Amino acid sequence: MNEGARTPWHLWVVGLLSLVWNGFGAADYTMSQLGDRNWFAGMGFSEEQTTAVLQFLADSPMWTHAAWAFGVWGAVAGSVLLLLRNRLAVWAFTVSLAGAVLGLINQKTADYPPELAEMQGSPVMYGIVAIAILLLWYAIRMKSSGVIR
Repeated sequence: MNEGARTPWHLWVVGLLSLVWNGFGAADYTMSQLGDRNWFAGMGFSEEQTTAVLQFLADSPMWTHAAWAFGVWGAVAGSVLLLLRNRLAVWAFTVSLAGAVLGLINQKTADYPPELAEMQGSPVMYGIVAIAILLLWYAIRMKSSGVIR
């Protein structure tokens, strides 16, 4: 029985780093959806900004929440599946990338309140999309080389 290619050391590094990165995204998603004001304060938001963020989230269309959820939880699932050397990591990272791209579209087109104006042009979303692309690329490479099956 062919067990596939030997697991390279970099799979563990990429898998664990992606799990930490995406775990932060999952924490941010969860705390934001729960409206945890302490979470925002810990990230340096003023009380006025926190109130504006929570109102902005409450007023956002459902598709933006769905895209965020797919992006975050797809990435977490992809990281876990990558560490398990499961071929479904490719699909999970694909879902994550789709969610991240929709999140970027929302960030560029949404009507942000004045208290959050600096968030609209934030380069963070570009970084998130870039990392999602790299993780999908990596999972595809590991699948094509037989490391994940």
